[in-house]
Amino acid sequence: MNAPMTRSRSALLTAVAAVLGAAGAWWALRPAWQVPLPTGANLAEVRMQDFRDALYFPIREFLAGGNPYDPAVMFGNWPVRQGFNLYQPYHLVLHLPFALGDYHVGAVAYGLTSVLLLVLLAALAASRVRLRVPLPLALGTAVIAALLVFSQVGKAQLYLGQVNPLVALGAAGALALRSSSPRLASLALAVAWLKPQFGLPLTVLLLARGSRRVALTGTALAAAASLPVVALLVVRGGGIGPFLDAITANLANATGTDYGAVDSPTAQRVDVAAVFFRLTGWLPPGIEPAVLLGVLGVSAVLVRRLDALADTDSGFDTGAVADLLTGVAVVVAVVHQPGDVLLAVPAMAAAAVAWRRRRWRVAGLALVALAVPFLHLHVVDTAISAVLGGRASVTVDGVAVIAAWVLLVAFAVRATRTPRPAAADLSAGTTA
Repeated sequence: MNAPMTRSRSALLTAVAAVLGAAGAWWALRPAWQVPLPTGANLAEVRMQDFRDALYFPIREFLAGGNPYDPAVMFGNWPVRQGFNLYQPYHLVLHLPFALGDYHVGAVAYGLTSVLLLVLLAALAASRVRLRVPLPLALGTAVIAALLVFSQVGKAQLYLGQVNPLVALGAAGALALRSSSPRLASLALAVAWLKPQFGLPLTVLLLARGSRRVALTGTALAAAASLPVVALLVVRGGGIGPFLDAITANLANATGTDYGAVDSPTAQRVDVAAVFFRLTGWLPPGIEPAVLLGVLGVSAVLVRRLDALADTDSGFDTGAVADLLTGVAVVVAVVHQPGDVLLAVPAMAAAAVAWRRRRWRVAGLALVALAVPFLHLHVVDTAISAVLGGRASVTVDGVAVIAAWVLLVAFAVRATRTPRPAAADLSAGTTA
């Protein structure tokens, strides 16, 4: 009799979570159909700005026979505020259906697709939780999806029309499937390569963790998918020289904008280099490549040690923390925004249910720090701005994410240096 009651209760909770999540998704999707048609007069419009600037109009330029990577072309031909950054060229084909018709139709379709991707990310997180806790997959998916669409990180994806739900799903999938299904993990990594600032550090860390096949195959798939588009752009533009000139101009534009430059006091960035400038006002020469090498170097050594510890009978689920450290390292190593922590959601869920021993307290603090971007809602931002100023409001997420990385590094160092505890010690530690 207990089993049916349990199933009934699970079904009820799943339904409640699904209804709440649907309400949150509807609320977050409103910008997709309320946003005005882009014109030169409303370039400051924030709603769906990433859909406008990084998807719809770049693809329209590509369909018109031009090179969307050339900032002069995009600013001259279309009502965009941002240049088209160096997304993988296959992005122009993958998302082509959203740009074939009316702007509002494309925006709504893209928003609905983003909601579906968030649900799939929640399902991936729930499946990782289920490996450790007997929680029904449907219930876990519904609860995590609802939390996502109500969080600032989730709402931002839909409000701005960002491509991060797809990229985050790819990155998280590569981590979760690298051992059980290398082929799917390789395909997921190819999707993560859509944004090179995700693909590059993730590939390096996968190589460090011994997933050579996944790292190389996923990278090769991304390159193979992009090469035909690159070839077409080169032919259209009159050769490799003009194409490289456009890429150079693209990089120059990206590093000189108020919304993306490392030395911008207002840019929404959470990587170490940008946060260091925000806190000190000083930008050391070469800080970005130095941070990239430093963060990846430290993280590569430690995730490899955590994986080795997970293969023993140590009694610690260090594999979950290894995945979490990998995801956070990707975000703090190179240019990233608060919403990019979305890739760490499945690893966060896995680490959260594994956190049950005294020696996990540092990892628990890291999870609390990682929750900051998700909880940074408008009312919170208003309070921070009123008390500490606007610069603090765009810096707090970065400080929290970097603190999470430092805490995870500290946990990894301690966990991999401490001798394996005896069974009795482990048993005693479970009460904390």
